[in-house]
Amino acid sequence: MKILITGGAGFIGSNLAMALEKSHDVTILDNLSSGKKDNLKGFAGATVEGDIRNAASLKKAGTPDVIFHEAAVTDTTITDHAAMASVNVDGFTNILNYAKTCGARVVYASSASVYGNGPVPMREEQSAPLNEYALSKLKMDKMAMDCDVRIVGLRYFNVYGSREEGKGKTASMIIQLARQMLAGKKPKIFKHGEQVRDHVYVKDVVDANLRAMKAKQNCLVNVGTGKATSFNELVSILNKTLEANLTPEYIDNPYTTAYQSNTQADTRKAEKLIGFKARYALNEGIKDYFREIGLL
Repeated sequence: MKILITGGAGFIGSNLAMALEKSHDVTILDNLSSGKKDNLKGFAGATVEGDIRNAASLKKAGTPDVIFHEAAVTDTTITDHAAMASVNVDGFTNILNYAKTCGARVVYASSASVYGNGPVPMREEQSAPLNEYALSKLKMDKMAMDCDVRIVGLRYFNVYGSREEGKGKTASMIIQLARQMLAGKKPKIFKHGEQVRDHVYVKDVVDANLRAMKAKQNCLVNVGTGKATSFNELVSILNKTLEANLTPEYIDNPYTTAYQSNTQADTRKAEKLIGFKARYALNEGIKDYFREIGLL
């Protein structure tokens, strides 16, 4: 089967590419911006350097049977609506048109950011976006559910795992806090560490994508564990994993108007519609992750 992965040199895209190339003909389309090329070490498939907003770039990628759309601007602090919409919304429009031309199935990355500070556990029917990134993802979801393409949207919760460090400040708090602690510094978290996150391991996210590729109906589902962990609890897990004993340094939150205080997935639709259920508990996922990148 011919597979196209947009954003395939990024964090989730590269993990997906490595999993798929074992049994499929995989092509990556990516702008190959700074820090991404290292993610493709060991990848034997084809790589096309290009932009999802450019129809010519998509044509260079051939005629896929399935498109995994991971390319996006993911910085939630960007406030420029036009810049965010250009890549995330206009680029997605090109993907949908291309998929229709090819007759390809689409699996695309949505985000739990669309839920804002709504009630938990968060259900797919909810939406209360707090920033431009979340608004762009909600727009994509509405486009997807109205389009004439076989499609599945995956609302990722807080993903962590190998190949994320190139994301810099948008990498998971798991790796950011771990690096601080390994340097002997107190882990910095927003006051007073009681905000919670549904942290989902990238290996589970890859599994969700593979299952979505075989979905029997168009749908939009959460990809999370269904369990929420406070940042104080996360620091405790990291202390135990890294054999450290560091207390948090609490700092003011500069993003109070556009910050999600709690994320937790309602996983029932994912289990029912694509057969996905996360396998890794947080402590297990962190250990596996840190072993892979040599921290343990």
